[in-house]
Amino acid sequence: MVEMVDLDDLRMFRALGVSRSLAAAARLLDVTPPALTVRMRRLEARLGVSLVVREPRGVSFTEEGQRLLREATALLDRLESLPQQVSGQAAGVSGHLRIVAPFGFGRRYIAPIVRDLHRDAPKLAIMLHLSDNPLAEMSGADIVIHIGEARDSSWVGHPLAPNERVLCASPACLAGLPPITHPAELAHLPCLCLRENDEDVTRWRFTDTTAGSGRARQVVNVRVSGALSSNDGTVISDWAADGLGVMVRSEWEAAPLLSAGTLVRLLPGWALKPAPVMALVPTRKGVSPRQRLFLEVARRALEPVPWRQGRRRRQG
Repeated sequence: MVEMVDLDDLRMFRALGVSRSLAAAARLLDVTPPALTVRMRRLEARLGVSLVVREPRGVSFTEEGQRLLREATALLDRLESLPQQVSGQAAGVSGHLRIVAPFGFGRRYIAPIVRDLHRDAPKLAIMLHLSDNPLAEMSGADIVIHIGEARDSSWVGHPLAPNERVLCASPACLAGLPPITHPAELAHLPCLCLRENDEDVTRWRFTDTTAGSGRARQVVNVRVSGALSSNDGTVISDWAADGLGVMVRSEWEAAPLLSAGTLVRLLPGWALKPAPVMALVPTRKGVSPRQRLFLEVARRALEPVPWRQGRRRRQG
């Protein structure tokens, strides 16, 4: 039987998610690193799962840890906003809110969320700025929408929705290629690269998810190449649909194309690093009523996860 988890455990785990470091999380909570380590081990023992992986440069989260971080952050945010929700103060929220978001995701999902937010808080002046590199335009922003884990320790990441990265290509592209059975084969195939956030876009990292219990999972890094690249994800998806190459794209954008048969998923037994949808908030300011209201409206809009509805229907 799984024991209950108390709020202090959830706050500890959220602090670890913010800092990605046991030492930094301990400073946030005003405890010693050994004490935090003991609490983490007790939490893992209580839940019966491994939550974090200790690495030389900090910690990363297991799949169970990522799930707990999402749920803990969402639950704590809801609890902290409860007085405002009960008193019906949303309509009275005023001031200015500047949101920076990626072009594609911003157009498809954040713009409708801003519309709903405006209906809830008509006195709030909202500026939605779309960019091909939101992380480069964080200065002066109240919220930055980022696809992937937060890397700047001066910003707190609030998970909005899960999102995987998937490898895919069109049937027309695959018709002219030999069967793809291993990530290493991608080094010799035409690949489409999305250039965003100053990342190394030609290095694709895969983890074998078929390894049995107790076996180390194989990790393969592949350096890909191709004649076509762009800083716009929609362009990359269009090129892939036209049969011009293999692409890695976020689940939120690829899901409709996969459902329609326009694209085919490749190497399903190999996972790319997840790219959760995050709302980044400056740590120095805490979370204001304006930001908290946005988080509430965004989570409401993204639950259930829109890009996974087709998959659930097929599984059902």
